[in-house]
Amino acid sequence: MTGTITVAIDGPAAAGKGTISKAVAAYFGFAHLDTGLLYRAVGAKVLDGVAPLEAAQALEAADLDRDDLRTPDVAQAASRVAVLPEVRAALLDFQHAFARRAGGAVLDGRDIGTVICPEAEVKLFVTASPEIRAERRFLELEANGHDVMREEVLADVVGRDDRDMNRVDAPLKPAVDAVVLDTSDLSIDAAVAAAVARVQVVLDQRG
Repeated sequence: MTGTITVAIDGPAAAGKGTISKAVAAYFGFAHLDTGLLYRAVGAKVLDGVAPLEAAQALEAADLDRDDLRTPDVAQAASRVAVLPEVRAALLDFQHAFARRAGGAVLDGRDIGTVICPEAEVKLFVTASPEIRAERRFLELEANGHDVMREEVLADVVGRDDRDMNRVDAPLKPAVDAVVLDTSDLSIDAAVAAAVARVQVVLDQRG
């Protein structure tokens, strides 16, 4: 497919936005960027002893392939650096360029539709209850061999929500023109189908 279209998919941790974003990108042949990986990569470098701004400015593609980016420690570090305005500003250009690439792009994160790409043609806000999201994250971590407790994972999810929603710079919230997709009671297939249908409506309107 030719032309430029940006699909912005936002939402809290473990709501399913990453799975949905990858599936939407694959379905339409769009490029996909998990912007959370940018912050996880910066967080990982900070845990290595690098200052946050320096880590963001020196970020390279190879940093997104680290094996430890999905660990709980890196997730918490990512949440902490994501509240820093200077870090967010340092990563803006990369995300802007990706969003307007020819052939279409799907970006998922927490402020794509509100701050990074307010002009996006499609905006989705994927959410679910904290308890549902914590259970999903617990099962994912357990499957990957991490020794965690459900109560700890729920506390982490609630704490991260609080930081993301109440930060001064680009707080997590739906864009005013975003379609809210609650996945609490949806299967993966049903959630993906709903997202694909929304993108298709916009494509049909564009002719």
